[in-house]
Amino acid sequence: MSEPFPPIYVVSGGTGASAEQVVYTVLAQFQESHVPVITIAHVHREAQIEDVIAQAASSGGTIVHTLVDAKLRRMLAERATAEEIVAIDLMGPLLDHLAVVLDEAPLEHPGLYRRLHQPYFDRVAAIDYAIAHDDGKRPEEWPEAKIVLVGVSRVGKTPLSMYLSVLGWKVANVPLIAGMDPPEGLFDLDPRRVIGLRMDPLRLVSHRRERQRRLAAPGLEAYTDLGAVTEEMEAARRLFRRAGFSSIDVTDKPIESSAHDVIELITRRFGE
Repeated sequence: MSEPFPPIYVVSGGTGASAEQVVYTVLAQFQESHVPVITIAHVHREAQIEDVIAQAASSGGTIVHTLVDAKLRRMLAERATAEEIVAIDLMGPLLDHLAVVLDEAPLEHPGLYRRLHQPYFDRVAAIDYAIAHDDGKRPEEWPEAKIVLVGVSRVGKTPLSMYLSVLGWKVANVPLIAGMDPPEGLFDLDPRRVIGLRMDPLRLVSHRRERQRRLAAPGLEAYTDLGAVTEEMEAARRLFRRAGFSSIDVTDKPIESSAHDVIELITRRFGE
């Protein structure tokens, strides 16, 4: 068994996302070596610098940092030199250069780029959340969702979740499967955030038959039987009423219209 590689410590006054990306981009060029990356974010005090130095000194690690605070950056450089630790400054040289070229002192506000572009980061986080919580995955994290969509197979939960996530909403979606009890976690959620999706059974049968055709899989007869699908949809309606979930009809609606209906319900209730 090979010896573990010394870690790389990513040190930042913000979240450390920028430095992490640089480090992982470089490490991708060394695919045979698995180097631990330890991110130490929101570093604003000298004591935190001392802790990082102590960790790197004891492990033989490397420090990569994006500190914009000149005092902390200078302290880290001096302490690293004294302890013979390699500390790579990704931010300082460019800050110093631009301060001269632009004849302007940098603001030295950690995380400023992220704050200025927070809507973009929120949107990316929402998309990641929707993908990770598609089709009933990770029920323990459903309470984090701003919207939970629930409905039977092929009613359009996933595309609507993805569309809403692009608009910045954290959405989970939960399938209702004929003959099976809904997941218990669904009833632990705030019912005001759970939206049921309804569809005309005839249209739903058409969607399911098209899916079977594309997959070249015959599937179960009940899956596309109009009578069975009608009862499945009625069972979903009963569940929505019993649990206190609002529901919307998505039959033949453009996804933008369905999204508008969902957002209108949520904003009316929570002002979000």
